[in-house]
Amino acid sequence: MEATASPAADGGLAVTGLVVGYGPVRALRGVSLRVPAGAVVAVLGTNGAGKSTLLRAISGTLRFHRGGIGGGDITWRGTRLSGVPAPGVVARGVTQVPEGRRVFARMTVEENLRAGSLGARGGAKEAALARERVHALFPVLAERAHQRAGLLSGGEQQMLAIGRALMARPSLLLLDEPTLGLAPLVAARIGETVREINAAGTSVLLVEQNVTLALSLASYAYVLEVGEVALEGPTADLAAGDEVRRRYLGMAEPEPARRAAPRRTLTRWFA
Repeated sequence: MEATASPAADGGLAVTGLVVGYGPVRALRGVSLRVPAGAVVAVLGTNGAGKSTLLRAISGTLRFHRGGIGGGDITWRGTRLSGVPAPGVVARGVTQVPEGRRVFARMTVEENLRAGSLGARGGAKEAALARERVHALFPVLAERAHQRAGLLSGGEQQMLAIGRALMARPSLLLLDEPTLGLAPLVAARIGETVREINAAGTSVLLVEQNVTLALSLASYAYVLEVGEVALEGPTADLAAGDEVRRRYLGMAEPEPARRAAPRRTLTRWFA
């Protein structure tokens, strides 16, 4: 049976029947998912499946990519996010770390962090506490506070991108491919940081092509194919089978068969 629950039942994120397009191109077709408060949930899929589009819709940044929501709804803690501009989404406690790090290369590390606190809830005291938390997670950012961000290594830039998002003190962090292009040891460090962020009380929606890492971090996962949820379930169940790997590597059925097949839920998640 498909998982169901009231969007505000646990104060988490609920995406219901989301339809997103870029002009005439339909990128998401009726996508529904949940992120319970305090959970890490992963979204898997090949390039072009709609993963980044999903995060853009939640974070209110679709319009920067000439996209728009054509149907469905997004709620966070019982409050509707659909149509809310990006600054308003941040003010409601939801922050995105986009794919490709996107740091301000000519600005210093400290200036990047300061930019992350703009528009966030609270004042100078809260911003100082947030900076302390970021420095505790990533000591290298404190050591290189006055260095230009463009001179950091790829791994350090990813740390800065995550740290900048944390300066807004989010309750929900949207991570888009945080380990993309990183060496295995650096990717593992980023993964451990995601665990620490979650343990401190921040919910996480993780888009990640490193299936092994994603399944180790998340408690539940969704697999997107051509803009639709093709498979979902607890990560322990998904990791025990071969279907995620088969789909992820692009060895699923031809497209007509996929569209005809019903969405699968391995086990009921919500009582």
